Amino acid sequence: MSDAGDTKQSASVNAGAFKRALILTTVWITTNRYFRRYICKSPQSLVSKFGLYIKVKPYASLGEAHTLKFIHRQTSIPVPRVSCTFIHRGKTYIVMTRIDGNMACMGWVQRSEASKKQILDQLKDIVCQLRGIPSPSGGAGVSNVDGGPIWDCRLPSKEFWGPFAAAKDFHRELVQPLSLEADGGGHFADVNELLDFYRHWDDSLVFTHGDLSSLNVLVRDDDVVGVIEWETAGWLPSYWEYSSAWHVNPQNQFWQQDVDKFVEPMPHELRMDQIRRKYFGDF
Repeated sequence: MSDAGDTKQSASVNAGAFKRALILTTVWITTNRYFRRYICKSPQSLVSKFGLYIKVKPYASLGEAHTLKFIHRQTSIPVPRVSCTFIHRGKTYIVMTRIDGNMACMGWVQRSEASKKQILDQLKDIVCQLRGIPSPSGGAGVSNVDGGPIWDCRLPSKEFWGPFAAAKDFHRELVQPLSLEADGGGHFADVNELLDFYRHWDDSLVFTHGDLSSLNVLVRDDDVVGVIEWETAGWLPSYWEYSSAWHVNPQNQFWQQDVDKFVEPMPHELRMDQIRRKYFGDF
């Protein structure tokens, strides 16, 4: 298990010495305090230049960039195209195309029901495409696209988890310091129910985005033109997409009522995840 980053690093993409130097210089200039205050005013984690985004993450993992390339090869889901990615001094740099669209959250409550349905139907197809991606030969454990650890800042105590050979190992880690064989006692019947659920869970692992918030869906008119922020993606239990999308952030509460319209509702699994969050960590 690794907390520091991706222990199964794949090669950088199109990252020769000159290109690296150019990207690092662009990021430095754009995020320099003087330039940020008086010239560009762009967020430090995302630099926009020449129709491209340069995304900078404060950890070392190429998982998101490789996921974008993987999704582009395996599906018709609209995602940014990666032109270059590399790790430098513990940070990850991804150069990708910029998608012309607005976050679905913008004006969502003012949309007509017909407009919402058209967008949600497209999201439903996107989720179906993800779940239809065949697992790697020999099967997949709980891991990112490269077979390395998954990243999720919403999980307790650390951001990198795994990789895990099987879902049971992942579930065992989620309830630490308890063991799956533990007894929560008579005062914690819901914990016992959760442990029993994890012990007997035997559904499939599917490829999962892991954060289908309205902030991560880009639309133009009534069309989904992009799905972004794939750092949480990987091979995960089949309920994870639903429970992750349902537990919206405070700026996204309205989205909760529409999650059932694009991800198969799993009310029992959702209740189990709510118990897990109650006792073993939340956002």
